[in-house]
Parts: sequence; structure tokens; C-alpha cells
Amino acid sequence: MTASDYTATLPRKHMGAGALLSDQFGRVLLVEPADKPYWEIPGGSVGTGESPHAATIRELREELGVLVRVGRLLVTDWVPPHQDAAEGLMMIYDGGVVTPDQTARIRLPFAELRQWAWCTQQDTISLMPEMLARRVIAAVRARADGAAYYLENGYFVA
Repeated sequence: MTASDYTATLPRKHMGAGALLSDQFGRVLLVEPADKPYWEIPGGSVGTGESPHAATIRELREELGVLVRVGRLLVTDWVPPHQDAAEGLMMIYDGGVVTPDQTARIRLPFAELRQWAWCTQQDTISLMPEMLARRVIAAVRARADGAAYYLENGYFVA
């Protein structure tokens, strides 16, 4: 068996990436997708041959219409297979604090996103599925701690 034959037998995982963006009050920017019954952070799927960091920059430009500096990795979350979805790795990068001027320039692709909002931790818990809320809250903590965290299904791994 050649190396390429072996590589072809390896499992495939979905990869997603997004950014933790905050306002000057510490609230997190969440978006409401048009095709889902819950809110998310800005981001999306990583394309073939695309790095998660590059995907985050692309998704922010496509979803919000603004350029922000995408910084360090805050969270990597392994998500087990569920319903019709394959297992995957989800990454959250630090998008920093969005200025009022940048906020005024946010433009959503309405076919993809219904609306956006600055959200408190309680808002995040009420608008997102538990696993996603745990991931976002861990990213806020990672930023505050100057750390990067590894999660599984939104939970810290000891």
C-alpha cells in the first residue's frame, strides 16, 4: 500500500472556524443564520486547501462586510458525530474589540443571515444550543486568561 492509498483510507472530519468579536462593553457579536433555528458566532466551514485562520477572515468579510484583525486561536472543540452530521473540529479565533465605526459598517448578506446583535453571556445561553454556548463562553474565558483551550463537545478536557 502506498502512502497515498493509506491516506485515502483515513477518516474525514468537518472543520469550522469563527471569531469571537466583542464591543467595548464586553458583549459578544452573534448572528442569526437564515437556515438555522439558533444563533452562532460569525464564521463557517473551512474549505478544501484553506486554513482555519484564512477561513475565519473570509467568513467575516462575507458575513459582516468588515475587515477585522483575526488574532490568536482561543478554542479548539472536537464535536462528535450527531444526527446527520460528521464529527469535526471547530475553532474560535480572537477577533478583538470591534469599534463603533466598524460596527456602523456591518452589512449582512440577508440570504444567509437574518440579523446580528451584541449579546451578554445570558443572551448567548438563551440564543444558542448548549454546546455552542459552552464553546463561546470558553472562548471568552480563554481571551481573559490569555490561554487557548481544548474542548470536546463544548466541555473542558482535563
